Amino acid sequence: MLNISATRKRSRAGTELNIAPLIDMVFILLIFFLVTTSFVKETGIEVTRPTAATAASQPKATILIAIDPDNRVFMDRREIDIRAVRANVERALAENPEGAVVVVADRSSHTGTAIQVMDGCRMAGAYNVSLAAGLPEER
Repeated sequence: MLNISATRKRSRAGTELNIAPLIDMVFILLIFFLVTTSFVKETGIEVTRPTAATAASQPKATILIAIDPDNRVFMDRREIDIRAVRANVERALAENPEGAVVVVADRSSHTGTAIQVMDGCRMAGAYNVSLAAGLPEER
């Protein structure tokens, strides 16, 4: 004799959906996008950069140091002492040895401050140090 209730229970058990492979795939995609994404670090302040006709783009700028009009130095959205530039750049280079340093100085800041910051970067071991400038506006 045919037992209908037993056949229904067996057919329901066979249609379960296993989502473990789907979750694994989502985690693999998440890890892939996190690894391939490049994060842009901000300096934390707005500066008015001077213009230069020969300004060129620096695609690998990973360490940004800003100098505001009052000659205060900022790195990673916090103010640092000018004597601490070397230690901060050494720490940043330990995380990314191929990192390039870009000094973003306001046009009203003193040249001496920018030179001290660039000198601290060079003493920290950064040999790719640039000074940021904007392109002149077309009239």
